[in-house]
Amino acid sequence: MAIKLSRPTTPSRRHYTHLITRDLHRGGPKKSLTKGRRSISGRNNVGKITIRHRGGGHKRLFRTIDFKRQKLDVPALVKTIEYDPNRTSNIALLSYQDGDYRYILAPEGLKAGDTVTTTQKGDAKLGNCLPLKNIPVGTPIHNLELTPGKGGQLIRSAGSQASIQSKEAGFAAVLLPSKEIRLVKLACFATIGAVSNPDHQNAQLGKAGRSRHLGIRPSVRGTAMHPAAHPHGGGEGRSGVGLKYPKTPWGKHALGTKTRNVRRYSNKYLIRDRRVK
Repeated sequence: MAIKLSRPTTPSRRHYTHLITRDLHRGGPKKSLTKGRRSISGRNNVGKITIRHRGGGHKRLFRTIDFKRQKLDVPALVKTIEYDPNRTSNIALLSYQDGDYRYILAPEGLKAGDTVTTTQKGDAKLGNCLPLKNIPVGTPIHNLELTPGKGGQLIRSAGSQASIQSKEAGFAAVLLPSKEIRLVKLACFATIGAVSNPDHQNAQLGKAGRSRHLGIRPSVRGTAMHPAAHPHGGGEGRSGVGLKYPKTPWGKHALGTKTRNVRRYSNKYLIRDRRVK
């Protein structure tokens, strides 16, 4: 997909850009694969805000995505490529030969009419799902499992992809989009190809209202607050942060402090940390 510019007929349209979605399905989603989604506005089960700057936005239907791809050796026909308001990538509706329908993350280049399958030993074709032990080194992959059978957990956002660097002693060294290199068991499944909609990051919202439609509320600078609301607040005039180092609203170090537990169980699977320059 490409980016379309708008004529600056109003100030908000001067920087407004949007994706050309000519190839996407124009109808509604598969009804049996959708369910209602209650907006929680960033609050937890006791009503406390745990994720700031969320709320409002347009009502959405949640599309159930098959991240596990457990229907082994059953070919599936790609019926449609669709927009999903709940994620940055597009999704593909699969029609299996046994009559079942599933949604999956659409790889870049997958088209309606293509055939994909999940198999232990098969071709590393676009959209196919295979275990890492049978995927050639250097092949782009996405929707990667961390635990065999749990379903894809990594590389699911628009335009992202990983690649296998090497295989040894039951593990594959996978280069992730963050440039982190992690060991993943060879029994874990992954889907061939990069995630669709790579131009998502290049689109500009153009106006505050478009951000509100997405459910994103305004964020206020800490230096603009009073000292009771934020460590950066207070002072006469525009006084700046006024501290040795920036802090979060709760007084924690905001920059340069490592927060990962040095005894975390998965540290042994990291070959190169994503924060290493």
